[in-house]
Amino acid sequence: MIDFFTNTYLGMLLVIVGQVLLIVVPLLVALAFLMYADRKIWAAVQMRKGPNIVGVFGLLQSFADFIKYIVKEVVIPAGVDRPVYFLAPMVSLVMALIAWAVVPFDDGWVLADINVAILYIFAVSSLEVYGVIMGGWASNSKYPFLGSLRSAAQMISYEVSMG
Repeated sequence: MIDFFTNTYLGMLLVIVGQVLLIVVPLLVALAFLMYADRKIWAAVQMRKGPNIVGVFGLLQSFADFIKYIVKEVVIPAGVDRPVYFLAPMVSLVMALIAWAVVPFDDGWVLADINVAILYIFAVSSLEVYGVIMGGWASNSKYPFLGSLRSAAQMISYEVSMG
């Protein structure tokens, strides 16, 4: 049985998919609880209760928001470039997630074991700018495009101090 997972392409693919799921799912669940903590902190700053309806103490509010966004109607503004409009957030999400491929979580638990992992992370983080530019380009209007170029310029200029 172990030979199947180490000697065949399908077995290696199943191992990689399993590792990806075991890394991405806990990250997204942790993100949901970080969003809950953020909402609670902002509620305390503004002297209000914050999320308290869904689940015990509102712990399931982020998951309820996720379900709300899944079933919500997709509104496409008139005059947008449809392929770029749908591709821009996907590019940003993929660039944010593929940087985790070189992070070693345990001995042997790294998706892409490369020698230049830190350089890879810097390169992938610099490519996230294209998702922002594509978002402005998709609107077919000059003002959102100029805003996205300004945001992209800020992202690029702050990368210099990061690396």
